[in-house]
Amino acid sequence: MKYTVLSLFPEIIEGYFKASIMAKAVEKGLVEYNLVNIRDYAEDKHKTCDDAPYGGGAGMLMLAEPLGRALDSVVGTGCVVGAGRALPVQSGRRVIYMSPSGRPFTQALAQELSACDELVIICGRYEGIDQRIIDLYVDDEISVGDYVLSSGEVAALILIDATYRLLGEVIRPESLDEESFAGGLLEYPQWTRPEVYEGIPVPDVLLSGHHENIRKWRLKKQVEKTLKVRPDLIEAGIKNGSYSPEILDLIGETK
Repeated sequence: MKYTVLSLFPEIIEGYFKASIMAKAVEKGLVEYNLVNIRDYAEDKHKTCDDAPYGGGAGMLMLAEPLGRALDSVVGTGCVVGAGRALPVQSGRRVIYMSPSGRPFTQALAQELSACDELVIICGRYEGIDQRIIDLYVDDEISVGDYVLSSGEVAALILIDATYRLLGEVIRPESLDEESFAGGLLEYPQWTRPEVYEGIPVPDVLLSGHHENIRKWRLKKQVEKTLKVRPDLIEAGIKNGSYSPEILDLIGETK
């Protein structure tokens, strides 16, 4: 997987690729990255990348020309204004604009994007970017939540983190299978040493060594937590028919 990130502040992104599990993934060749500084493509002496929006309004908007040239350096040239999306969507590459007005980012979408060969991610700033860039280049506008950030870089890092960890050999498959949202449930609570902390002991079942009892207990805790915190996931799972009879029984007992 290759991540190409276009930003006015690529240094915000760079540190992430050089730390922890991501650094190991890069070293192993599982992940490749390219950071493009949009300001490098501004042609005036002040490297201007923003201006006031037509029609008035508060704030500044990122200019189309520097960002368009930066994108051309990545995806190729040939865009014609007014021609709709001039560059065909490539199955192995997705151009993404991180935007609070985009479609919600979910675990299912992270799984879909993790299958791409390359994600080209545009980090907005100020009031966003010129609509013509979206019309000409962008395959997906994606929102990481119903709130507004001052930094598209932060949103981009969320998308990067959620997708790269799904690549083969980055994290053990069994760890991914038991995470929140896998199977339509939140993850069960977990404990480690010491056995007693601040007077609170580890549940006896986890010390029993009885794997089937542990599995059943954990599944019950998943159902309990999901019903309490995200009942909408339970409703969706029942509606979609994605739950096993065992989970449905636990839902009935817990309610």
